[in-house]
Amino acid sequence: MRILLAEDDEDMRRFLERALERAGYDVVAVDDGETAYERLQEEPFSLLLTDIVMPNMNGVELARRATRLDPDLAVMFITGFAAVALDGEHRTPRGAKVLSKPFHLRELVREVGRMLEYA
Repeated sequence: MRILLAEDDEDMRRFLERALERAGYDVVAVDDGETAYERLQEEPFSLLLTDIVMPNMNGVELARRATRLDPDLAVMFITGFAAVALDGEHRTPRGAKVLSKPFHLRELVREVGRMLEYA
């Protein structure tokens, strides 16, 4: 299962990438939404794991565009601002999961596994 990780914080991105790779996932990590969208147009992924607050293109817009490209793409948001994702103005893709920072890596890996089980 391939995961596209979009996270602008370099330390967090490396941390999450290593944890998911150790759990057996193939991870492509990028630092912004525009780069993530370009990758989604070039190759298939099972899950988009994205921060919400990022420069250039935020995670909600990225998820909207990504699921237009691939309606079966699972989406999980990671954010310190969960209220943003749940705001009625920000229509997140159906079935998207929001994981609020701080979270434990075991929780992330468990939630990713659950989402990919149905992908």
